[in-house]
Amino acid sequence: MDAKKAVDALSAPPRPTATHHNPAGTTSDLSVDEVLLLHSIGWEPADMVFGVAWWSVPWGSWQWRTGEIVEASNAFAGAMEEAAGQLRAECARAGGSGVVGVKVDLRVRAQHIDVSLTGTAIRRTGKKPTGFEFISDLSARDFAVLTRSGWTPLGLATGASFVIAPRRTAKQWAAQQGQNVELPHLTEALYQAREGAMARMQQAGISMHAQGIVDVKMDEGPMGAGGRVMQFVAVGTAVKLAASEHQMIRPEMVVTLNDPVVLFEAASVRGG
Repeated sequence: MDAKKAVDALSAPPRPTATHHNPAGTTSDLSVDEVLLLHSIGWEPADMVFGVAWWSVPWGSWQWRTGEIVEASNAFAGAMEEAAGQLRAECARAGGSGVVGVKVDLRVRAQHIDVSLTGTAIRRTGKKPTGFEFISDLSARDFAVLTRSGWTPLGLATGASFVIAPRRTAKQWAAQQGQNVELPHLTEALYQAREGAMARMQQAGISMHAQGIVDVKMDEGPMGAGGRVMQFVAVGTAVKLAASEHQMIRPEMVVTLNDPVVLFEAASVRGG
């Protein structure tokens, strides 16, 4: 990366475009290194953007049932889609072409599921906006590496599944007391939740004509104090090859100059 060019680009006055002008500068949650790195590949931050959605879960969906709670899984999908739509709208208003570093905050309640998305809208430097292109949970650093290698993000691919494990019979409960044994009803419920969530995430990538999903983040395990409800949530970025072929990136050695100061007792030098 040419650091001088990046610093010059940051200090230069913003170029007005036909649809966006922000004389007050930009706001982002990116680090200084990430902003400089974006400038080195021809991008710059536009503004922080946000999207949120609450979707209801029908009353009684969690009661007296076993297996997947499809209503909760569908509520997650609907909330994600609506929140992502708000994120795209805010990105367009900020004059951005894409969103990076999206953070997903998920809360599951008995009667509703709410999703909030926060990220930084970015745009190409010195060029007019060409319309919305992508949402990504990749960091600015990962986004730069991805684009340099000839790939491009398409959007968030997500999937979730909520499964209630069957109750143990009184005989099973009594036989398992005081023993180190597997609880198969919980194991199978988590496996079922994982399969459902991963299948939905992969289907989301297929619908975007992606060639892969990267940087997948997963949240899994029991919900609530009872421990019978298993959740599995997967979120990643769908990507495809934009160049004619994959571009090899040769690593460069970087030597840090901020060596830590070694503290020692003077007595140790004297052999004390």
